[in-house]
Amino acid sequence: MDEQGLRERVLESLIKVAPDVDRSALDPDINFRDQFEVDSVDFLAFILDLEKRVDTRIPEVDYPKLSSMKGAIAYLQER
Repeated sequence: MDEQGLRERVLESLIKVAPDVDRSALDPDINFRDQFEVDSVDFLAFILDLEKRVDTRIPEVDYPKLSSMKGAIAYLQER
């Protein structure tokens, strides 16, 4: 999957758990939790939804790698 496709899937999963996310204000380098009201339960829901969208299992140890748009895309490109 290309970078744009991964970005869209990450955004879709993020918006599912945080519907007020402003796509245009998203800074790809900043942690999602620092940009939006996303708690640990929301973040877990984000990861679980993302796993379904990209059809891959994400080990819990790797969750911190998906804490920003840039990190999530880089991680998923490696998979």
